[in-house]
Amino acid sequence: MKRLALKIDVDTYRGTLRGVPALVDLLTRQQAGATFLFSLGPDHTGRAIRRAFRPGFMKKVKRTSVLEHYGLLTLMYGVVLPGPNIGRRCGSTLRAVRDAGFEVGVHCWDHVRWQDGVVGADNAWVETEMTRAVARFTEIFGEAPRVHGAAGWQMNRHALRLTQRLGFAISSDCRGTHPFIPVIDGEIVACPQLPTTLPTLDELIGVDDITADSVANHLLALTAGQSGDQVFTLHAELEGMRLLPQFERLLEGWKEQGFSLVSMADMAASLDLKRLPRHAVCFDEVPGRSGKLLVQGPEFPG
Repeated sequence: MKRLALKIDVDTYRGTLRGVPALVDLLTRQQAGATFLFSLGPDHTGRAIRRAFRPGFMKKVKRTSVLEHYGLLTLMYGVVLPGPNIGRRCGSTLRAVRDAGFEVGVHCWDHVRWQDGVVGADNAWVETEMTRAVARFTEIFGEAPRVHGAAGWQMNRHALRLTQRLGFAISSDCRGTHPFIPVIDGEIVACPQLPTTLPTLDELIGVDDITADSVANHLLALTAGQSGDQVFTLHAELEGMRLLPQFERLLEGWKEQGFSLVSMADMAASLDLKRLPRHAVCFDEVPGRSGKLLVQGPEFPG
């Protein structure tokens, strides 16, 4: 049976309160598994305005209607308004996801701070951010997290090392084609990566005349006839809200194509992790997204 793992990134306070329950309801009705990855500290979404000078960022903002999807209030957090602490305020919402039978894990502490700062950060900075997230997760759920998925697919050598040292069983921190053991700067990191293999809806909308109305059919055309496992990343702020009908169309279409919709842990459980290939990781551009992301590189040694 071919499988498609659903990885849900939860970036904001609004997405946690509104998008997450809507996704839990939809996934339950569709009898689909999924992994929810939570931002656990302050919502400082408004500080993302600093990316305005990054090549391609404003073009993406225009294509994907950021104000429409995130709302004015969210875009003021961390700039005009103090950022609400998601983990402190939304513990019951997060636990309800686990109690509904879904896998839960760590996305980050502060989404914008991580996405904009980790690439050039030193070990002390990275360790502070990751241990804060792990501690808050453990406080909320009563156990340590087992899965990690980096905000914006942004990582560095120190962060990859810490996925191993902090006890994560699996990670999904990069873009790629199949599960692997990451190697960075010649160092093997013993925490398997299950990379995002499919484009996200916000990367597709507005490109080559693809609209919100047609994006689900476009993505289904990409997966039609594929036999290998896939990982699809969605966002509580998008597919959990204004793009919820498009996501429901995807779920129905993938089931028609013969995919079993699973969590990342379910996918990893059927893998022989000791026999996974080793691949270097590097940074590269991904169509439809600004800046460079962590991507799966050539098999190691190449």
